Amino acid sequence: MTELHHLTLAELNEGLRARRFSSVELARHFLARIERMNPTLNALITVTAEQAMAAAQRADELLASGEAGALAGVPLIHKDIFCTDGVLTTCGSRMLSNFVAPYDATVVEKLSQSGVVMLGKANMDEFAMGSSNETSYYGPVKNPWDLKKVPGGSSGGSAAAVAARLAPVATATDTGGSIRQPAALTGLTGLKPTYGRVSRYGMIAFASSLDQAGTLTYTAKDAALVLRDMAGFDPRDSTSVDTPVPDYVASLDEPLKGLKIGLLKEFFEGGLEESTGKLIREALQVYERLGAQLVEVSLPNLPLSVPTYYVVAPAECSSNLSRFDGVRFGYRCEDPKDLLDLYKRSRGEGFGAEVKRRIMTGTYVLSAGYYDAYYLRAQKVRRLITDDFARAFEQVDVLMGPTSPTPAFDIGAKVDDPITMYLNDIYTIGANLAGLPALSIPCGTVGGLPVGLQIIGPHFAEAKLLNVAHGYQKETPWHQAIPKGYE
Repeated sequence: MTELHHLTLAELNEGLRARRFSSVELARHFLARIERMNPTLNALITVTAEQAMAAAQRADELLASGEAGALAGVPLIHKDIFCTDGVLTTCGSRMLSNFVAPYDATVVEKLSQSGVVMLGKANMDEFAMGSSNETSYYGPVKNPWDLKKVPGGSSGGSAAAVAARLAPVATATDTGGSIRQPAALTGLTGLKPTYGRVSRYGMIAFASSLDQAGTLTYTAKDAALVLRDMAGFDPRDSTSVDTPVPDYVASLDEPLKGLKIGLLKEFFEGGLEESTGKLIREALQVYERLGAQLVEVSLPNLPLSVPTYYVVAPAECSSNLSRFDGVRFGYRCEDPKDLLDLYKRSRGEGFGAEVKRRIMTGTYVLSAGYYDAYYLRAQKVRRLITDDFARAFEQVDVLMGPTSPTPAFDIGAKVDDPITMYLNDIYTIGANLAGLPALSIPCGTVGGLPVGLQIIGPHFAEAKLLNVAHGYQKETPWHQAIPKGYE
């Protein structure tokens, strides 16, 4: 019999319904892998074994009675940025190292109603600030393809867990590339939906106009199954968009003949490693064989996306993180002398270096005398980038290019050079600034390390993106690759 961790989420779902194995068996299998492999990878902060077994038992009962939800019994790991009722929710920070959430985030609630079994909470860059999963208070996450390499960030724990087959799916969040970049570096399918497509209620905020919840899975079909149950309007989230959720699975097999693919000229210029660029071009040839047409497209303002993002995101983070003050919840310093001392020491001791750097930057750009020069100007450039994308989508159906300029880099290689670290997001940030859906799929390896192809679509075009990704995955084996030692 095929090992359970070799099966995709779609295959596990089908097997549960056919009663080829039970949810309890699945939970036991994946929890045993977590126990054996997580100490090396550091992919999970919290393991919820007892709750998982109870949820698996309930799922089996519902499956037997025919009353089960669409994903009943399927194991899943949540990024530790989503509030989970009665379970530690740390956001990878000392500031929340003692915070047990009193409610479920909407994403957690919706997937629970669908019947998924939560195995635990994934490690992440502190407050989702990082591109390598090295800023976590709980230590760096290791890439299962090479333990000396980073898995990408901020959703590095989610990515490493799924790549190592500790679960068939993990939730993740993407503020400037934090789903797609880890997906590229660990050989997964990483989907960032349109801003407002998935509720942000109960997802601890970093930059409210950019953050979006999504998924890390083996395949586009798996992503379609999970997004179908995650997406939808939520009156508790003022940024949630009230628009119908299509059946993303139904349109997966539509032919790609006549598809117009825009090649982002700016993505193939300076900074892209030659070997990575070669794999991207080979992937584009597969699409040409399937009947797609390639058109070169230029987004002249796209090179400004990194400086724009690193004004807008820190500004929003400095505002969002002001609530962590040692008073109501979270970390509190020992024996404060007075209220000011409580604030200063709780925040000084509770936040890590990268979070402090971004809070300071954000506070500066919002301060009197600098607001117009920095924040307001960045918002105007953001509008220009959004308009560039809109013009491009008048000519083409989707845009394609690399997800990351290089494969995974060494742990510690860029940690002391924030500017170089920030440039890892050079290809992903544009989609966040414009609120567009985007995904990354594996398209080959360089030196044994995965490389990702990024596909960006117009607003609410997730069904088209998943169809385009699925078409490629039917023709190629890259999404089936498992890191050595995790087979």
